[in-house]
Amino acid sequence: MQLEQYTKEKLWQMLLETVHANVMYPKHKAYTRDVLLKEKPDIKPEELASRLNVPLAEALVIIEELATEKLSRN
Repeated sequence: MQLEQYTKEKLWQMLLETVHANVMYPKHKAYTRDVLLKEKPDIKPEELASRLNVPLAEALVIIEELATEKLSRN
């Protein structure tokens, strides 16, 4: 399933709220942006989840938010 399909689901907002409630989320997101994406810019959500030892849902949110932030800067 493509990331765009996940973001269109009705439960996406609930997923965001749940992931953002994780106290480690900001650190996971920063580590992904500052380290992992520099090593592998096309990292897949499944691999990110494995590398960070987090649920796939958190990895999806991280990838989606970082991609959105990158687009808004350009």
